[in-house]
Amino acid sequence: MARNKLVYNRSDEVGIVLFGTKETCIDLSKELGGYKHVVVKHDIKVVDEETKDALQNLPRGTAPGDFLDAIVVGLDMLIKRFGNTKGKQRLCLITDAQHPLRDPPQGTKVDQVDTIADQMKKHDIKMDCIVSRESGVHHNSLMDENDQLLYHFRDRSVAKVVQVDTPTSLLGALKTRNILPVTIFRGDLELSSNFKIKVWVYKKTSEEKFPTLKKYSDKAPPSDKFASHEVKVDYEYKSILEPDTVVPPDQRIKGYLYGPQVVPISSAEWEAVKFKPEKGVKLLGFADRSSVPRKWTRLQFCDVCGGKVKGALLLVY
Repeated sequence: MARNKLVYNRSDEVGIVLFGTKETCIDLSKELGGYKHVVVKHDIKVVDEETKDALQNLPRGTAPGDFLDAIVVGLDMLIKRFGNTKGKQRLCLITDAQHPLRDPPQGTKVDQVDTIADQMKKHDIKMDCIVSRESGVHHNSLMDENDQLLYHFRDRSVAKVVQVDTPTSLLGALKTRNILPVTIFRGDLELSSNFKIKVWVYKKTSEEKFPTLKKYSDKAPPSDKFASHEVKVDYEYKSILEPDTVVPPDQRIKGYLYGPQVVPISSAEWEAVKFKPEKGVKLLGFADRSSVPRKWTRLQFCDVCGGKVKGALLLVY
């Protein structure tokens, strides 16, 4: 998750809280007392290489871990850092939920969960709870009680609870990015000349592309804190016959290579000869699977409709 944010969301801010540690190092413990065995490993700030390094080689906890204390500490950090600022705020809790929780000063543990959930709703903070336990672990009453408390967060509509049993499944448990579904085709599915159905087609999967890297200038003095380090590029078009004269945009025309020659074609001429098909998909018929080459079955529907061509649909059984 930190690596994805470092690459794709460099403006996001991330903090790291460890619980179940031998030492205690948080502001809440100094202000209110309690909250033992909780350490703020990394304060909330813009994600960078230091954030990624802080997650490398984390030590195994040597003391009982109270995940409710960790949630309170993380929630307090978010509220102090952002207040009522609008934006997506999220807690990611990773725990085995196998250790006893301290009793709250007032009320029950369920009451404490309700109080935390009320604050999360007030500040529009969501939480992902990942319970990591190896397969074959014997459940006891303590683990069941802890699971019920986590599920109570889910029932209050402030959290999602996922259970994993291997490190590999842990990789897919954290939600990384939201990708809104976008239609790649809206048009008619023509079954016959008198029977057409309006259809919308969405992508099942989306290819993750590496972000484009911007040019960076190191010419600004290191002491200049307001330097943007941006590189601006301007293009000038000049004629071979008059290399000192800049050609304005209204006097330029696109050229296309045809052998060794460059053929100029204006935008009006290009629009006149451009192929403009209708969008749609037409059912041609049915065929036995054995009569269809395998390479035909690998064609994607978006290759037909995304190019705005009149597509043909052949059902194989």
